[in-house]
Amino acid sequence: MGDTIRSGPAARRGTADRAQPRHGAGNRTRGSATAEDRFRGLLEAAPDAMVIVDDTGTIKLVNAQTEALFGYRRGELLGRPVEMLIPRRFHDQHAAHRAGYAVNRQVRPMGAGLQLHGLRKDGSEFPVEISLSPLETAEGLLVSAAVRDVSERKAADERFRALLEAAPDAMVIVDDTGTIKLVNAQTEALFGYRRGELLGRPVELLVPARFQAHHTRHRDGYAVNRQVRPMGAGLELHGLRKDGSEFPVEISLSPLETTEGLLVSAAVRDVSERKAAEARINQLAALVESSQDAILAKTLDGRITYWNAAAQRLYGYAAEEAIGQHVSMLAPPERKDEITNLLEQLRHGERIEHFETLRLTSTGQLIDVDVTLWPTRGPDHTVIGACAIIRDVSDRKRAEAELTALYKQQKHIALTLQRSLMGTPPAIPGLTAASRYRPATQGAGVGGDWFDLIPLGAGRVGILIGDVMGRGLEAASVMGQLRSAGHALAKTGMQPRQLVQALDTAVADLGVPDQLVTCCYLVIAPDAGSVTLCSAGHLPTLVAGPGGGVRRLPTPVNPPLGVGDILYQQSSAAIPPGATLVLYTDGLVETPGSDIESQIDKLTAALGAAFARGTTLEAAADDLLAGLLPDAESHNDDVTLLLARLPDAPLHTARAELPTTASAVSRGRVFVADALVGWGCSHRIDDAQLLVSEVLTNAVQHAEGPIVLHLRHTPIELAIEVSDLSPHLPQPRLADQDEESGRGLILVDALADGWGVRPDERGKTTWLTLRL
Repeated sequence: MGDTIRSGPAARRGTADRAQPRHGAGNRTRGSATAEDRFRGLLEAAPDAMVIVDDTGTIKLVNAQTEALFGYRRGELLGRPVEMLIPRRFHDQHAAHRAGYAVNRQVRPMGAGLQLHGLRKDGSEFPVEISLSPLETAEGLLVSAAVRDVSERKAADERFRALLEAAPDAMVIVDDTGTIKLVNAQTEALFGYRRGELLGRPVELLVPARFQAHHTRHRDGYAVNRQVRPMGAGLELHGLRKDGSEFPVEISLSPLETTEGLLVSAAVRDVSERKAAEARINQLAALVESSQDAILAKTLDGRITYWNAAAQRLYGYAAEEAIGQHVSMLAPPERKDEITNLLEQLRHGERIEHFETLRLTSTGQLIDVDVTLWPTRGPDHTVIGACAIIRDVSDRKRAEAELTALYKQQKHIALTLQRSLMGTPPAIPGLTAASRYRPATQGAGVGGDWFDLIPLGAGRVGILIGDVMGRGLEAASVMGQLRSAGHALAKTGMQPRQLVQALDTAVADLGVPDQLVTCCYLVIAPDAGSVTLCSAGHLPTLVAGPGGGVRRLPTPVNPPLGVGDILYQQSSAAIPPGATLVLYTDGLVETPGSDIESQIDKLTAALGAAFARGTTLEAAADDLLAGLLPDAESHNDDVTLLLARLPDAPLHTARAELPTTASAVSRGRVFVADALVGWGCSHRIDDAQLLVSEVLTNAVQHAEGPIVLHLRHTPIELAIEVSDLSPHLPQPRLADQDEESGRGLILVDALADGWGVRPDERGKTTWLTLRL
């Protein structure tokens, strides 16, 4: 390249020199050679690879560092296009950049922020930084490129970035102006920004607005001090997320001296969870100290390590007096072994809940306490101590003793009231019964269960059982009213569905909101061997046959009383003489956690077993209660059980159908006389004929036929029934002296041992009885 290489003003001067006469040319040639030698010497001494190209991109000059860096010998480079030192994928772009540089001709310093790569002879690529300088020569523009291999620096930079990304905290690196230069992925996750949204922005972007002015001053002050500030330096710091939410942070600062100036590395840690935990701990500590219960901690050998204010109030010892002492100082002498046993349980990791005992105060007073103890564990989950909560229950103990006495008194009163409201069922000839009533063991014991046995005359018996939902005086009051109403209605001879319908109206008239009552009314007709019943939501009635076997009585499903606007239905079933009816309330079969149907099945099985052994009704009642209620003090509802064994069949019966004419009276008298003679009851013929005459006369005069005369003979009485198809019920009245009629029912009332009228679906039946 000789002396054609010149730069800047020197090159321009060289052009002017060539315009002068050539005298002294030899001196100038020697001077140019010397300058060229010096240039080449400087080129070879340069620390970087130096590549000089012309404006066509042809390599004109290289130094030894170029040979070493790219792996070519000098001869392989000179005269070749410079693109041979550039990866092929950049060739087109490089030609365009080279053409643009020929126009601008500006010096470009090393490390101008470009990502450049070189290509070695062996095909390997490596990152480089290139500094460009234009050289004006007589032969045209030459460009000097200083090429530096930055592989090691790039590798170090990558290692630094990898370490930055691997850091567990958010890392933010800023310069001395507070501009963010570098962040890691944890910063993106913590603050909610993408990396591109942070780089080049002021770090105050991550600081709540109210702290930004202070932060700027602190940052300027740090630039002067440049001290490492460790994490958790006692400052209350906050970060600001992209969504505007704030969170507590701890920040560690480290200064980084670089060639570009001071950088500050900030490690940011979100301490929200720790702050919340500290707040909970502080709150818990405040709660423990303000607790009304004594709270103390102790080692496994019984030494007290914590003593709150309530413990001081309870025992009388100040904290400094108690801490370090053995917990046995709080126990009376006779209970020292108790302390030893409790500590042993705690060592095994056991928890002791609500252990009631006696403890000793500093004044020697004994107090009743409730103690809950639990083991405390270390990081490895081994038991290292214990905590205790102690509550003074002296007042409660005294109150419990008083309440127990009061409860017994109230229980007696309630049971007396209940039995008074329920009444005592009368003894009914021929009907054997056994009943059990158990008031609820919780509350006052007053409930709404009741049952009643009602003699209906002429051998018929009514059975009424019911349950008013709920407990207390209100339920008992409703029960008492319904029992009285049901008893009175049954005496009128009402059919079961009519009586239940009337009770439904009575419940509605009581004005008790949302009051529901279940009940069942049965009428037993021993002579017919049947039971007619109507159930208002009550549990099924069971029948135990005289020969064994237990079944449910079929009955229409009706809702409970109190629902309103319901037409109740009844049904009849054949029941053999000597069978036993079993009626009960839900307290017997409804228990928590069990299905009521399975409990009824259990009751059915128990009944079958009891009657298979030939057990009496009283013994069977006891067996049933023991089987279904093994814990007599644990049931929370009234329990009612009634066993009723049907009378035996009548000794004799007779039936005659008569016309509604005057002849019916004489025919009836003859029929009665013949039957009583045949049954050996001649001594009651006159009374029986007189009474039948009066009843038949009424039927002939006021009723519709045919008329049915029914006689039934039992060991104790004679029952006479006259049925007709008229719904009008006869009413006794006092006749005037000049009246010829109106005295028949007065006569019946005077001579019969019992009489009444029973309406039915077809008409009515007038009945009367005579004792034998």
